[in-house]
Amino acid sequence: MPRSSTAFLFDLDGTLVDSVYQHVLAWKEALDQEGVDLSVWRIHRKIGMSGGLFANILLRETGLDITTDRRERLRVRHAEAYNRQARENPIRPLPGAREQLAFLSEQRIPWAIATSGRMETAAPNIAALGVDPNVVPVITRDLVRHAKPDPDLFIAAADRLGIDIVHSLVVGDSIWDMLAAQRARALGIGLLSGGYGQGELERSGAFRVYDDPADLLRHIDEVAARS
Repeated sequence: MPRSSTAFLFDLDGTLVDSVYQHVLAWKEALDQEGVDLSVWRIHRKIGMSGGLFANILLRETGLDITTDRRERLRVRHAEAYNRQARENPIRPLPGAREQLAFLSEQRIPWAIATSGRMETAAPNIAALGVDPNVVPVITRDLVRHAKPDPDLFIAAADRLGIDIVHSLVVGDSIWDMLAAQRARALGIGLLSGGYGQGELERSGAFRVYDDPADLLRHIDEVAARS
């Protein structure tokens, strides 16, 4: 069977692994330590964008000075809190995530992972999926100049696969994924498993929205080109 000319580019948190709320609580802990009092729901609305942009927006909303030292402290504290949570309560793949990836591999449809997280927080999630970064392209924030909602992560992932980005399908759970997909000139597929609503995902560019990876797999014929 010939190799597909279409690629699937997956976000990680909230798309393949059930980790969004761990990130929210880790950011809450980091912000509390920095003396920044923000409600959990406000933090959740920013999950999925790059950590640096996330910190800038949150700090701007509070009126605090945005300094390099403060951004770095927040990044380190978030990573420490998240990794501690991951050790205490291991991150689990979302329903159908492993099956979805296995199906694509069996069908010789290329796929990659592109996450706004750095490898220091992405590593346990990748391990939970049973993905070998030496075999499957995994693009993290460490490898690109800008993260979501900029398109760099997905463009880099498509490049690693040797697929034109315009023939790629970006699968994500946040509006930031869908905006990045549009800017990369790729089609966006939204999943509800990260907490954003269907309307929000569609307004930010998703042409199809499914509950989770299992639901996407059940409807894979709607989005994957036949060989």
